[in-house]
Amino acid sequence: MAAQHTRPAHLPSKEELLAFIGQQPAKVGTREIARAYGLKNADRALLKGLLREMADAGMIEGGHKKIGHPGTLPDVVVADITGRDSDGELLATPAEWDEETRGPPPKIRVYVPRKAKPREIPGVGDHALLKVEAEREAHDGVAYRGRVLKVLDRAKHRTIGVYRALPSGGGRLVPVDKKSHGKELNIPQGAGMDSQDGDLVAAEVARSGRYGLPSARVVEKLGSLKSERAVSLIAIAAHGIPSVFSRDVLAEADAAKPATVAHREDWRDVPLVTIDPADAKDHDDAVFACANDSAGNRGGFIIDVAIADVAHYVLPGSKLDREALIRGNSCYFPDRVVPMLPERISNDLCSLKAGEDRAAIAVRMVIGADGKKHSHRFHRILMRSAAKLHYAQAQAAIDGNPDDTTGPLLEPILKPLYAAYAALKIARAERDPLDLELPERKILLKADGMVDRVIVPERLDAHRLIEEFMILANVAAAETLERMRTPLIYRTHDEPSPEKIEGLREFLQSMEMGLPKGGTLHTAQFNRILERVKESANRDLVNQVVLRSQSQAEYSADNYGHFGLNLRKYAHFTSPIRRYADLIVHRALIRALSLGDGALPGSVDTAQLIEVAAQISATERRAMAAERETVDRLIAYHLADRIGATFEGHIAGVTRAGLFVKLDGTGADGFIPARTIGDEYFRYNEAHHSLSGEHSGMTYRLGDRATVKLVEAAPVAGALRFEILSDGRIEKGQRAGRVRTRRDSARKPKPAPGRRHRR
Repeated sequence: MAAQHTRPAHLPSKEELLAFIGQQPAKVGTREIARAYGLKNADRALLKGLLREMADAGMIEGGHKKIGHPGTLPDVVVADITGRDSDGELLATPAEWDEETRGPPPKIRVYVPRKAKPREIPGVGDHALLKVEAEREAHDGVAYRGRVLKVLDRAKHRTIGVYRALPSGGGRLVPVDKKSHGKELNIPQGAGMDSQDGDLVAAEVARSGRYGLPSARVVEKLGSLKSERAVSLIAIAAHGIPSVFSRDVLAEADAAKPATVAHREDWRDVPLVTIDPADAKDHDDAVFACANDSAGNRGGFIIDVAIADVAHYVLPGSKLDREALIRGNSCYFPDRVVPMLPERISNDLCSLKAGEDRAAIAVRMVIGADGKKHSHRFHRILMRSAAKLHYAQAQAAIDGNPDDTTGPLLEPILKPLYAAYAALKIARAERDPLDLELPERKILLKADGMVDRVIVPERLDAHRLIEEFMILANVAAAETLERMRTPLIYRTHDEPSPEKIEGLREFLQSMEMGLPKGGTLHTAQFNRILERVKESANRDLVNQVVLRSQSQAEYSADNYGHFGLNLRKYAHFTSPIRRYADLIVHRALIRALSLGDGALPGSVDTAQLIEVAAQISATERRAMAAERETVDRLIAYHLADRIGATFEGHIAGVTRAGLFVKLDGTGADGFIPARTIGDEYFRYNEAHHSLSGEHSGMTYRLGDRATVKLVEAAPVAGALRFEILSDGRIEKGQRAGRVRTRRDSARKPKPAPGRRHRR
């Protein structure tokens, strides 16, 4: 008879765990639970299994590192001030909240410290950083109280829109913000700043009367929509991205002097090289590798990664530092970069230009023939880049086509770099990080700034080489700071939530593939699925669904690992010119290793870094949204004169409301409303990511090929609307009936009673 496995007496029950978690002011991790109940390391696996069962049952939520009751908020949250309660107290909701899986966002009652200055007091519509804790008893549906730590963004009193001139004088403003639902504003005669029809403008909204359209006056002309420049400005203005440096910040940057070799190691004889995109304007990392002659490391390598020493120029508390924190990161658009730091810093003093002395923080790493790191050490140096290379140039040299620049570098520099990368590939394969195939589109502009074409750049070994070197350096930074017990900001990526895993499992079952239940999740499980479909027609579909099951990476002062990279310790160290998180890590290394000026102040602790991590995670998401929307607008403008044209693509999203289709070539995304598909009711199957005709069984599924006609383009909103021309598939068990499509009838018959609403 098989042995019965029972729960150890000292392991808490599910009821005890629920009570303990409920008593905590914020989410807790397995470490805190184990400490509270005196559990040993051997018991933690049992605890994790118990917590996973509770998560699967919906009793708790969160990844295995941070756990709370469903709807629990973290200690610090970026929130939107939404209104006031009956007593006049401010109310807020989390700025980032997935309502589909977590329900309505919790309400937070906002408290302002008594000694707060006027600029530290938020108002309705503002964006603020709050320190939150659960209310003992919820009143009026308010579950949390939040203390204002910082006001991040004030409510926008300006509206960005397109000016439409009226024959009688004056005009109308059509807002670009989708939340405005197309509500126009009246621009009285004389209040338009001589704007021309089609100009993109910023306007201040005046108080509106009881009747008629609200009025506004133009305060800034941003350009014509015929200019690509205006398209990127829409996203910059709509998301409130700071794009102009103040005079004080610029003056501080201009006053900076180049670093010297004083108090630094002289590495100017080390032939470090930069390898970047061909159009890169700043170069913040340089690399070098050579064989290791140590007797105990036959076949191993020494790898040097040097990173621009931004901390030398941007000191804590300076005007440059405060501005960089507000921006959080650089934003990249097809026509421009909105930098985190002024060009004097980013493109000049900190850019590792070939043949010029530059300050850097370098890490020298010793790896074995198997690619595993044996040791590492950080150095503060003065370096001189031996060459500026781009990816295709370096790859061509290795492939046997060197040019005048790479020819002399091939034997002494490039071949050792690629040999070291070959070793790192062995370690990467053993680590088995998540291996999704996600091609990225790039917009190429013509000389006049308009869209020329959209390409998907080829992924080269040169790209992968730099990525692996940077990952290795980032791990070394996190390991050093943990060992020295210095607070830092980690780059974290939680494992997928139980809800998303269950959805993925149901989807895979529909394709006769499985995902094991229970136990610890590993990236290898996902990679085996991706490998199975690598050569099949379902490759793109499965890659998309696996991607959607993943959590979003973020910055955190609490380390819960990086699931996607399959790393326990990881911090961003390699791009301080464009990411504030990396600057914090540089300062922490200077403090921990006593490397000189620019150190993280001793007064900065984990509690303060929690606030910074929440803020820069929000600015990162803001940049991603702005960059994505700009690409969508540009492509919509590019296709605006092709109404009625037919395109090939694939279904990239399925919702109750309809289908999202991504076009071949441009990668343009457009929407097909469910009401325009055929002449029958289409049911949404969330597990299968599909819409199916109720009578015919005709099914449109995520990843399916589709032929569509472009019926509407709204460049300002970045929106395209398609009409489906191709038939769907007939699923097993469904009858093969004919679906009446828009091709079959110029006029669609009225829907039957009770079928007016399709979602």
